[in-house]
Amino acid sequence: MSDRAPSSADPKAPAQQPRSAFARGGDRADIGQESLLLHASGRPGKIEVVATKPLTTQRDLSLAYSPGVARPCEEIARDPSLAYDYTAKGNLVAVISNGTAVLGLGDLGALASKPVMEGKAVLFKRFADIDGIDLEVDTREVEEFIQAVRYLGPSFGGINLEDIKAPECFIIEQRLRELMDIPVFHDDQHGTAIIAAAGLINAAELTGRDLKHLKVVVNGAGAAAIACVELIKAMGVPGDNVILCDTRGVIFQGREDGMNQWKAAHAAPTEARTLAEAMAGADVFFGLSVKGAVDQAMVETMAEKPIIFAMANPDPEITPEEVKAVRPDAIVATGRSDYANQINNVLGFPYIFRGALDVRARTINEDMKIAAARAIAALAREDVPDEVAAAYSGRRLRYGPDYIIPVPFDPRLIATIPPAVAEAAMLTGVAKKPIIDMDAYRHDLLARLDPTAASLQAIAAEVAEHPRRVVFAEGEEEKAIRAALAFRNAGYGEPVLVGRAHRIAETAAAMGLGDLDGVEIHNAKLSENNAQYTEFLYQRLQRKGVLERDAQRMVNQDRNVFAACMVALGQADAMVTGLTRGYYQTFEEIRRVIDPKPGARVFGVSIVVARGRTVFIADTTAHEVPDPEALADIAIQTAARARAMGHEPRVALLSYSNFGNPTGAVSQRMRQAVELLDARRPDFEYDGEMAADVALDAQLQAHYPFCRLSGPANVLIMPGLHAATIAGQTLDKLGGGTLLGPVIVGLSKPAQIVGMDATVSDLMHMALLASFDSINAS
Repeated sequence: MSDRAPSSADPKAPAQQPRSAFARGGDRADIGQESLLLHASGRPGKIEVVATKPLTTQRDLSLAYSPGVARPCEEIARDPSLAYDYTAKGNLVAVISNGTAVLGLGDLGALASKPVMEGKAVLFKRFADIDGIDLEVDTREVEEFIQAVRYLGPSFGGINLEDIKAPECFIIEQRLRELMDIPVFHDDQHGTAIIAAAGLINAAELTGRDLKHLKVVVNGAGAAAIACVELIKAMGVPGDNVILCDTRGVIFQGREDGMNQWKAAHAAPTEARTLAEAMAGADVFFGLSVKGAVDQAMVETMAEKPIIFAMANPDPEITPEEVKAVRPDAIVATGRSDYANQINNVLGFPYIFRGALDVRARTINEDMKIAAARAIAALAREDVPDEVAAAYSGRRLRYGPDYIIPVPFDPRLIATIPPAVAEAAMLTGVAKKPIIDMDAYRHDLLARLDPTAASLQAIAAEVAEHPRRVVFAEGEEEKAIRAALAFRNAGYGEPVLVGRAHRIAETAAAMGLGDLDGVEIHNAKLSENNAQYTEFLYQRLQRKGVLERDAQRMVNQDRNVFAACMVALGQADAMVTGLTRGYYQTFEEIRRVIDPKPGARVFGVSIVVARGRTVFIADTTAHEVPDPEALADIAIQTAARARAMGHEPRVALLSYSNFGNPTGAVSQRMRQAVELLDARRPDFEYDGEMAADVALDAQLQAHYPFCRLSGPANVLIMPGLHAATIAGQTLDKLGGGTLLGPVIVGLSKPAQIVGMDATVSDLMHMALLASFDSINAS
């Protein structure tokens, strides 16, 4: 019989997956525990400092430090602007907080805010290639905080203030902007305001409105709400048409209780005294308050085609479903990723700072904010490219009521917002280094970011839309259990663990990971499917020296064989394994059960992501000494994998030689493979044979003007398994990048193998890739 954990649904039934990790009741605790484990795993935290110059010899040290470093010091002392040329200042942003308003958690203090500030630094790097350093200032005194930050000015190109409570945040930002000659930006205020303003521009256009005639109600009078009011007024919404509300009701002219100078600046000439009264006849509602602040009766009283931005997090003032039930003509936005039209700060702050840094702006002014909002709005009106549509396959990404704001993983953001911000900085005279060639600047911006992360997001979104049943073969291992629960919680499908149910439950409980609801467990030895799997395996292997009892023993005792049988017979969509056995042993066990695709070769591709660059290395799994025919096939299949992940392939067939110098058996095989590719006329760039340094360095390629590659190769076809495996593993262990794979290519059923040192993230990545292959095969 099957040894199963209880499941909330029939595993054979179509899965009804949540829209997000938070859509399922009870999942927040699971996410929290996963987050703790992630933050503590390996090197604690999320950031590190990496040197950008070689420091391997005494001469290197002499140039980078004493005595050579004296010269750039002298030059900067002579001309302070040269700090941008000789140091990292121009690409360095300080993410600074005192922890008085951490997320929605309140005053947790400076130290407890550090995980958030590290996360913000990571977002700066991921979305705009800006180096962020988090600084937590342990004071609640406004003047102390101001003085602590102002004296850090020489170190940084910009200051991002974060999670500082109102009204102190207004004073701090204003004073620092006056005292410092670098951009100071409180993202909690202006980030939300800029994205909301972008959405408002498009919502007004779609409903046939002009900003100059809008009647707007804003609920909440904190930092973000007041910043929203100030920005939309600066963009043309009349001041008398904006009503701001707080917990005491409408902020009206003449009100005295609960007031401060920032609220008073936006007191409206109105007879309305409650939020409900203010919303009657309003065109727009901005919510920056709390869950449930708005009810359906209030929405019903709004003007025709109301615009409702319910931005409270994690739960909006009113849900889109509640709005649509009474006002199907409404345009609705929230702060959540599981609804259309997410007001997400990550659309703004990385790119705004990118543009400001690149022109060495002295500040971020209103014109720069408005330029960013308009650029974001304009991008949403453009045709959505295929790679972006693929990342959000469940939504119709076409300009309209359900798509008024670009999605966060749109790769066009980096080349759209910074130029607009930079141009506004130049026009308003705050740019110290104007950009002359804006087209070249846009090209440089596109080159800053690697598409791999976006393609992985696209794969994740595709899997979330088409959930899969994935078998984690080593189900008793802690990492496998964590990965399975993360897979479930993220809404990617139904995980299956192979192992003993009581052992799995004990391990999950010991880690504090919560219940196993929705996770199917199979004990290979006790499974009711053993006879079916044994017969299937025996039919495959009986002419390869395997007796029936051998096949039965493999099914009963080998979790990889058991899992592969589940996949081969259609009882699961894909499998992931590799934590407890060597790669090649595991690979052979899977190959006993799963055949290659017709006409395809089975091999491995290692994907190395380092310093904003991705390189695909093949074959790192199967072919010890591939012949020219195999090399040509591997090149074509690897190029297809690279293209599927968002890269236009430039393929180099590698050797120790460069185009015949020197000669040898290996170089001869690679030249013959190139000749075979010439005959097949593939639709990608390729050349060889060439050495790795030439393949990866455009300057070295210039010595060979006949080389067909238009730039550094991103697909490396190795002459043998030894070279491919050594290269991939060496790069991984030396650090400075991320290794995905080897990803198995060419199997008829999806199966992926991780290394024995794999992390939970590695397992998740491979589960997603295997699931994606299953979707494409179906």
